[in-house]
Amino acid sequence: MSRQPPTDFSKSPLATELIKNINVLDCTLRDGGLALQDLNLNHQQYDALSQNNASTVIDSLYESGINIIEVGSIDPSIQQPNDFFIYPNLEALSESYPKNHQVLAALYRGPDTPLNMIPSYDENLCQLIRVIIRYSELSKSLEFCQGLSEKGYKVFIQPMVTMRYSDSHIEQLIKSANLMQAYALYMVDSYGYMNPENISHLFKLIDSRLDKNIKIGFHAHNNMNLAFSNVQYFLNLESDRELIVDSTISGMGQGAGNMQSELLIPYLNEQFGTQYNFEKLLEACEYIEPLARFGRWGYSLDNLLPAIHKTAYKFSLDFRKNYKLNYNQINYILNHIPEDLRHRYTKENARELLNMFAQEIKARELR
Repeated sequence: MSRQPPTDFSKSPLATELIKNINVLDCTLRDGGLALQDLNLNHQQYDALSQNNASTVIDSLYESGINIIEVGSIDPSIQQPNDFFIYPNLEALSESYPKNHQVLAALYRGPDTPLNMIPSYDENLCQLIRVIIRYSELSKSLEFCQGLSEKGYKVFIQPMVTMRYSDSHIEQLIKSANLMQAYALYMVDSYGYMNPENISHLFKLIDSRLDKNIKIGFHAHNNMNLAFSNVQYFLNLESDRELIVDSTISGMGQGAGNMQSELLIPYLNEQFGTQYNFEKLLEACEYIEPLARFGRWGYSLDNLLPAIHKTAYKFSLDFRKNYKLNYNQINYILNHIPEDLRHRYTKENARELLNMFAQEIKARELR
């Protein structure tokens, strides 16, 4: 679904030719919307982005030449669209945006919507569909993707916390992607602890077995301030395959947030000969940047510690904000977290850990 930017886009003086086939997927509204939802659920102050301003952001991103714009997520448990760009179904999401934008994408937050409740694709619906693959429901998630593909959608397979997956699991993802002729298969650094060695291993495994017409995508998080450097490494791996890089304006997103669009675009123009219009991107930034004063995304110790220990980041945020633990206490808990709880944050599991390590937590109180 790649699209050539308009011919009047300004070009970097160093960008003499297109070196690689690279697509940028901006997921500001979807990932940023979920970040605002987190603030709301934790009774923190936040400023909503109006639907009108969201449409203006989409227009600016479209005019910048961004290849794919993810405009929201779908959760069948809600009754109507909300301030966080979460929609009850694909029809509601598709109705919210101009039909002439053929680069819009939607995300299903797992395989929870019955397939018989999702219509077959037609021109009034968003065709690019991203699906979060749940490790605990791998087969169900992939069957859901297959069903969407059969209905005519272009499916992105997004295995959350891809580092959890063994090579045999990765091969299962590849086999399913080839069978359904998925649009893209992703590496998702949900907890922000991947390094170049990890990226290289996963990429080589996927690239060697995935059908050549299927794109490989990378979704980086910033827990260790590595999103930009990891993206650069990913883009410079030797391959003729079409690639996708996810980014958001100001890095807006859950936890530590994402690769920043305003960092990525000048880099691509200069190093890879792309012709994205940076000025149009900056117009979109005007609407998103003010939200940063409410957000918790970006590097912080709260987000670093769970990345070091490869755990769900919300444990750390909960321990710090709601239980006022110091960093040594949080570090101890995350360092000793039982394997069966490592990726399963809930408020109940957080309390269980506090009870489990109560004596050690007490010993690490600041004197």
